[in-house]
Amino acid sequence: MSSRKLSDYFILSLKGLAMGAADVVPGVSGGTIAFISGIYEELITTISNINLSLFSVWKNEGFSAMWKKLNGNFIFALFSGILISVFTVMRLANYLLENHPILIWSFFFGLVLASVWFMARQVPKWSKKTIFAFVFGAIVAFYITTLASINSGDSLWYMFLAGAIAICAMILPGISGAFILVLLGAYKTISAAIHDFDIKIILVFGLGTVVGLLSFSKALKWLLTKHHSITISLLTGFIAGSLNKIWPWKDVLETLTVGDKIIPIKEISVWPTHFNGDPLILYSVLLMLFGFVLIFGLEKLAVNKTP
Repeated sequence: MSSRKLSDYFILSLKGLAMGAADVVPGVSGGTIAFISGIYEELITTISNINLSLFSVWKNEGFSAMWKKLNGNFIFALFSGILISVFTVMRLANYLLENHPILIWSFFFGLVLASVWFMARQVPKWSKKTIFAFVFGAIVAFYITTLASINSGDSLWYMFLAGAIAICAMILPGISGAFILVLLGAYKTISAAIHDFDIKIILVFGLGTVVGLLSFSKALKWLLTKHHSITISLLTGFIAGSLNKIWPWKDVLETLTVGDKIIPIKEISVWPTHFNGDPLILYSVLLMLFGFVLIFGLEKLAVNKTP
């Protein structure tokens, strides 16, 4: 970690941009991007090491020692990219999802499908336990994608709770934090608050994410340390099960009217029709392939840039 150069931190910020972009799209996980770009376990370890002892180090040894123990350069570079992405890419993501949903979902489907293959390779040896963990994770994630969102209020305590729950999903590969916000009925409130810079809601939601992140990351670090293969298998299952959510072609079963917008809250995946002469399907397949191939590029970048 200490041997990183300025260019390495620039690459970290770009990975943060990609994570932030993924996290604001319901159905895609920033945790998946962190994993395939080679920084997932360092991210979990760094977050889980944040505790009150850092203040003692600061008091007794100075800010520089505390910053080094915190792995501060890593956090600053990565989370700067994430925050920039959330406050800028969210608008573009919303535009694309509203105006070109099949094309953008096709790209993400290829991206996530390749991620399943990539993560499965990280399991040293598949056994009955790891296969069971994979199947269990896939079933859980698939079930989550079939749930209809609830019509919640937008009280501050609920925004805090939504932040704490969603951030846990955001650092889990395959489980989309943005989709969890959709299920909780809080996605529109949060996206509107970010768009309008509603400081009160942003701060309360942010406090919830901090509490959830610091709590959940410690449990996840323990699992990765003590049961690495089973945990990776489970996370791989999460990604595989989430593919149902990001399949581009859907039939809407239930909708929710919010203002002048009709929001789908329950959908089922269907097979595309009208193959002959439909350029949209061709473009969709090409974008799937592009997303799939992109993972190989990210993997190569991660290998080349690992200090």
